[in-house]
This record gives sequence, structure tokens and C-alpha cells, in this order.
Amino acid sequence: MRTRRFLLGGMRVRGALATVVAVALAAIASACGGGAPGPDGPLVVFNAGSLARPIRAALDTFARREGVRVAQESAGSLESARKLTELGSIPDLIALADAEVFPRYLMPLHVDGYVRFAHNRMVLAYTDRSRFADEMSTENWWRILLRPGVEVARSDPELDPNGYRTLLVWQLAEQHYGERGLAARLAAGSPARNVRPKEADLVGLLQAGEFDYIWSYESMARAIGLRYVNLPLEVDLSSSEHAAQYATASVTVRGATSGERVTFTGAPIEYGFAVPRTAPHRELGIRFARFLLSAEGREILRREGLDALEQPSAEGTPGEWFTVVHDSAGAGPSR
Repeated sequence: MRTRRFLLGGMRVRGALATVVAVALAAIASACGGGAPGPDGPLVVFNAGSLARPIRAALDTFARREGVRVAQESAGSLESARKLTELGSIPDLIALADAEVFPRYLMPLHVDGYVRFAHNRMVLAYTDRSRFADEMSTENWWRILLRPGVEVARSDPELDPNGYRTLLVWQLAEQHYGERGLAARLAAGSPARNVRPKEADLVGLLQAGEFDYIWSYESMARAIGLRYVNLPLEVDLSSSEHAAQYATASVTVRGATSGERVTFTGAPIEYGFAVPRTAPHRELGIRFARFLLSAEGREILRREGLDALEQPSAEGTPGEWFTVVHDSAGAGPSR
């Protein structure tokens, strides 16, 4: 079925955003038979490792206000998605570091639609103890990574979008700098022994001095207080103006189930969340989703380093809850 995109930013009155989202989220429960949550919950949230801190902060505030118990499971986004597709483990809300995982892995069986609610950029994080830290810059980062003895770590592309985005960045860097074979050389400089399941697993090892540099997101590095170097816009997967260039890079990883393969092409980094169709406490999940999109929720996410969007966008199939968003906003689908 053809997927349509409805932008919440088309509303004539900014204050209508919360109302529109509330109507849309409430429609999920009505359309899919969601009932009231049990008195004790818990509200179960699966989230990407890079979302662990901001989602935890939002959950703590929500739990105090609602008087409910919460449970959080952090893992690489692909690993989180496979908990639904392979293990049949269903949360009340799932928030991922790559919004494209939803149509590639979870739609339409597990979710009807999802919200793009934040964006990010790839960076190289390091500490004062990192080799050549005082020389690191936007211009020479790749030369420093290739120096003998420099330990560079990354996350697993089969489990974590940060991992396959790292590979995309290497391809884009090869194009940008005109250095033939650069992607392969960067891969050789970050061998399998330096790969961990998710980006969040790398931070402690960096701080302990086991690694000199880790491939990270700006939100994570900023929230933890790590030093980091920004990459050129042509490389860091942050700029919508460079989307066509990003799309020239691609990586293939394992799909939703064993034996499947999925190809991700380069694109500006966007985070997404959804309430699964069979969420055990669906109404509670919808209420938390509404909270994440509220002014207070966005402020909490930003306080924890995540760049929450002022104007989130919703994607879903016709006849489902995102149609309600579209109709209420009075704006046609984006092209």
C-alpha cells in the first residue's frame, strides 16, 4: 500500500499542533481497540541507545505526573525492531534512531505509522587523552584516524543505525575529499575488535582510554560532555540541502528476519517513534507519545542534548490515524 506523508508544519496556527497530535493519537486507540492501561502499567518503552538519556528523562517526568510505573529497554534500533519481528516482544512505544526502520522493518504488521520527531548529525567524539587530540579538526580528521596506533571504534551496522551511518560517512568522505580507497582505509583503521553492539556501549570505553575516537551522534557527545569534531555538511548526514549527495552512498544489512537483507541509502538523520498496534498498554503509550510531542516534552529532550523538531511530521497509510492528522491540519500530503 502506498505510504503517504503528512506534515504537521502546514497548520496555520502553531498552537494547534498539540491538539492535532492528541486527536491523532487518540484515534489509534479507538481504531485498533486499545483500552485503558492496567492500574500499575508498566509503560514499556524500547528505544535506541542514543535515546536512552532523553527518553529516560521524559519517562521520569511522565511517571511522576501520571502515577505509573515505567520500564525502559535500550538497544540498537535494528535490534529493537527485531524484538518485535523475531521475538514477538511488544512495547507500548518504540523510539528509533532512524525513522526509516519503521517502513523497512515494522510496517504494516506492527505499526500503522510513525512520527519523525528529532534530527541529529554524525560526529567524531574523543577526550583530552585521545592520541593527537590537540591536532584534530574538521579539515584533517580522516588523516588523524589513519595514523598508526590510533584506536577508532564504531557500533555494529547489523544492529545499530549509527553503525551503518558510519559506513555511509566513510563513503561520502571518499567522494568529498577525492581520496580513492578512503572508505576501505577507514574501515581497516576501525577493525572488528573495535565494534560494539550500539553507540552507547562505546562511551565508557572511550572515557577509560581504550579507544581514542568513537563514531557518535552530536546529541550523545554533547549530553555526556565529550569533545567532538564536526564533519563537513557534505559528509555528516545532517543537511537536507545535501540529501541528493547523501543518497549516493548505501549500505546493506540484515533485515527484519533471518535471511532478509535491507539496503539503507544515505539521508539526513531523523529519529522516529510509534505506538505498536498490539501494545499491551496502548492508551498509556499514546499518552506518552503525546507528552513527547508537547512543548514540555520537547524541552526535556533538548535539555538532554537531543534536537527535537518544532514541527514533527507524521507518516502512515490511508485510512489509519495519520489521516486524522492530515484532515485536522487542513494540509495536503507532502510531495
